[in-house]
Amino acid sequence: MFQASWFTRGMQTASLAALMTPMLAQADFVEDSQLALGLRNFYIDRDFKGDNPKNSRVGSWTQGFDLRFNSGYTEGTLQFALDASMQYAYRLDGGGGRGPDSIIPYSTRRQEQATDYGRGGYTAKVRYSKTELKYGEHRPTLPVAYTDDSRQLVTTYHGTLIESKEVDKLTLTGGRFTEISGRESSNSEKMYLFNGPDVQRRSDGLNFGGASYAFTPALTGTYFYGQLEDIYRQHYLGATYLADLGSGYALKTDLRYFNNKEDGDALYGRIDNRSYGAMTTLRKGAHSFGLGYQRMLGDSTFPTLNGYAPQPYLVNWSAVAFVKPNEKSWQARYDYDFAGLGLPGLRLMTRYMRGSDIDRGALSDNSESERNIYLSYVVQEGPLKNLGVELRNINVKFRHGNDFDENRLITTYTWKFW
Repeated sequence: MFQASWFTRGMQTASLAALMTPMLAQADFVEDSQLALGLRNFYIDRDFKGDNPKNSRVGSWTQGFDLRFNSGYTEGTLQFALDASMQYAYRLDGGGGRGPDSIIPYSTRRQEQATDYGRGGYTAKVRYSKTELKYGEHRPTLPVAYTDDSRQLVTTYHGTLIESKEVDKLTLTGGRFTEISGRESSNSEKMYLFNGPDVQRRSDGLNFGGASYAFTPALTGTYFYGQLEDIYRQHYLGATYLADLGSGYALKTDLRYFNNKEDGDALYGRIDNRSYGAMTTLRKGAHSFGLGYQRMLGDSTFPTLNGYAPQPYLVNWSAVAFVKPNEKSWQARYDYDFAGLGLPGLRLMTRYMRGSDIDRGALSDNSESERNIYLSYVVQEGPLKNLGVELRNINVKFRHGNDFDENRLITTYTWKFW
């Protein structure tokens, strides 16, 4: 089913690019430009276990396209640039009657998945010295707003972002996002609390600002503040330390803290959530061993945005996420790079996570666990160079709930026109 809304946005993007290119047709703007088409074939199958799951099995097989244009910057004191993108995905299988699978838009009225979906956007950029202002579509990786590239179409935000690196070792970031396009949506919409009781209560925008400072080459500290107007206020504090232990050993430690409270009119009522987490990873040659601990405090679940926008700054973020009230969770992780065996491009990641002490009233023994096995390969040379294939197996178990097994097969390739 062709979506007119995303097509209109895409045509507007193309029209804007066509109008601006002649005006900004300086050598750097044109010669430094890039045009690339990302291809992603995505198969997902989630098999629910238990007595009464809402859907016994959900999933889909889709082909996605991500066309991205990035211009160079014009010359001068004030430098201008333009980015544009169009995303589109088509369902290849006949599983339209399946339930929602977090990939394909799902119509509850027709009880079926869409045939296709997509969207487009543009980003106008202005740069002065080491400060850059961006307006339009964004794919941020910030503690207060993070894009989701784990499914077919990429989650994007819409609004204004400014980043400055005028001071050595210091990065300042600020902005305001007014809309979000979720991973399984063709549209952009105002933001709401995904795990709230009523998605009709929407915010006018997310205001944010933060700073990251490299105290030493090994130690970086970060602070961010986010305000989802009339829903929540969020503080984030994080630190990363890299230690060279000698003899080929290296240790990376991440410390993260969030504090979430209701804001303004409190459209979703009182929000009481704090979380802290620590992740430490020991590396030696092709091997990496990691241990993590995460704790939720307060009466509320960690707040997330439309379309289950991810929060990987939580050390145990995953399919389960382990973000329920007062939940304690830990993980053990192992990574291996097969380049150590003469097979560059082949990688393995496996981890086990378990959460307990979840505050669910009478269900005081509530717990949950998740096991991941990811195996990926990127072709290193030849005509298929940079072709990527990844197999993911996710096993989830709940003390009170429906367990599931999930398999994903993802093939990616980027064709660079210039």
